[in-house]
Amino acid sequence: MKSAFLIFITTFYYYYSFAQRPREVQDQNHFWWSFNTKAKLTGRWSLEADLHIRRTNFLKNNNFLYTRLGIGYSFNEQLSVSAGGGRMWLANNNGATELFSNENRLVEQVLFNSKAGRISLTQRLRIEQRWIQKVINFQPVDENRYVNRFRYLLALNIPLSKNNKIPSLILANELMLQTGKDIIYNNFDQNRFFAGFKQQLTKSLSFDMGYMQVWQQKLSGYQYSRNHTIRWFFYWQPDWRKKNKRVSTVFHLPD
Repeated sequence: MKSAFLIFITTFYYYYSFAQRPREVQDQNHFWWSFNTKAKLTGRWSLEADLHIRRTNFLKNNNFLYTRLGIGYSFNEQLSVSAGGGRMWLANNNGATELFSNENRLVEQVLFNSKAGRISLTQRLRIEQRWIQKVINFQPVDENRYVNRFRYLLALNIPLSKNNKIPSLILANELMLQTGKDIIYNNFDQNRFFAGFKQQLTKSLSFDMGYMQVWQQKLSGYQYSRNHTIRWFFYWQPDWRKKNKRVSTVFHLPD
């Protein structure tokens, strides 16, 4: 029932954003690649690290580069928490000119995994404190905009076979809301819907690939971007603990 309620709230807020004043929508295409590590260190502690690269215009232009590093703690196979920091370099393209603005983040999250039969359900609440460099007329300036962002992810992993060599189906939706003194018209930030498949390559290495649509509202409130994205994410889960101290955990979907 709780999951159904969260699905309802996510869907309601997503479609509510479409019912506002007349809007300008810009369609874009993106390719998003990432490498995500959750390395088990000792006991229930783990090291988490992400690298994300997103390009646009059929791979022609940069969109952003993002890195994150953090420490995680698993209470059991279902519940874990983590905290860390990230840095983003966001491309600002103006014709032949490409300049990068910076963003620094603090990131905290709670992750809950559960199962319904053979279907795995992942729920993640992530909170970010963001210091975003301002851009005026495609020129980064020496001033930051501070934003708090709240993200809720709901993801389903649906096995198609008992054979691990057969990919599983992944369906996910993430809603992002934000607050801050500069956030006046766009408390709704974006919604990301993903559909694809996940393939296990080795015991510690897997990837998922598919289509993601990112619907994002800009600062003006009436301007939106609709990003049609091919997503290809790799996941590496090495276990560096001593064998007699191993604690089983469930890997989660990243950014």
